[in-house]
Amino acid sequence: MAEAGEIQGDDKKAQKFARKSAFFTRLQEYLEKYPKAFIVQADNVGSAQMQRIRKSLRGKAVVLMGKNTMMRKAIRMVLESNPKLEKLLGHIYGNIGFIFTDADLVEVRKIINDNRVGAPAKAGAIAPCDVTVPAGPTGMEPSQTSFLQALNIASKIAKGQIEILSDVPLLKKGDRVGQSEATLLAKLSIRPFSYGLETRVIYDNGSIYDAAVLDVTFDDIVKRFQSAASNIAAISLEIGYPTYVSVPHSMVNAFKNIIGVSLETDYTIKEAEKIKAYLANPGAFAAAAAPAGPAAAAAPAAAAGKKAPEPEPEEDDGPMGFDMFG
Repeated sequence: MAEAGEIQGDDKKAQKFARKSAFFTRLQEYLEKYPKAFIVQADNVGSAQMQRIRKSLRGKAVVLMGKNTMMRKAIRMVLESNPKLEKLLGHIYGNIGFIFTDADLVEVRKIINDNRVGAPAKAGAIAPCDVTVPAGPTGMEPSQTSFLQALNIASKIAKGQIEILSDVPLLKKGDRVGQSEATLLAKLSIRPFSYGLETRVIYDNGSIYDAAVLDVTFDDIVKRFQSAASNIAAISLEIGYPTYVSVPHSMVNAFKNIIGVSLETDYTIKEAEKIKAYLANPGAFAAAAAPAGPAAAAAPAAAAGKKAPEPEPEEDDGPMGFDMFG
């Protein structure tokens, strides 16, 4: 019997060693094959939800979950061939996993976020977001008014049910859900939380950055670039140091100065001729700029509304006794 127990124990050790070896091999293979990876937090994610995520990512990315100690050990084993992977070690803590990919990161993260599922607020849980109970009918019977009064929620009875008078901020992000809050949300059939894989950081060809970077759009980049260019141009003009972005402004300012000099002297350039003509004859400028008077504006309207008179037939007076030739 003792020998049978020892054999079974050896078999378990062998199986455990085989699983560890397979995990190390797979992780090292993914680290070498894929240039990009998400480090994701997997709190409150069940096995069925994880299966859906794996299925949704099929062909675009692979998910690998495991013990943190095994992940660190596997990464250290390949540091000699790829030293940049050492940046991952500081982010392996908590209930985390890897999603390896060579596809577009924005597209992959969208698939991850699309697989979030709604969840009720359970007593004792930490709220991952703010929760507000909206105003309006609740579907609760009038007999439960005292329950809302205990939570200091203003309500009234309307059409045989309780109606909340105004929006009620119930929980703040980071608050612990109490039994009363959980009961109220359950009565109102509100599932305020959603759970899924949370992207913590992104590894991209040796660089580590926050997942919020993926929220930056092309328009955001253009606006930031334009703002930076404007600031550089302003500084360059102020200190008199020319740069690529300040030269156009300097040229415009110089042209304005040339126009000013031309207007103050007899020296004329083509661009200043029209301004000089207006200054020489302000009346002409005022006449050209003045709107049409009421009489002038009414004349075309009257002409348009009044039909032109038809010409009268000429009378034949016959010979007058003379003509232009005598």
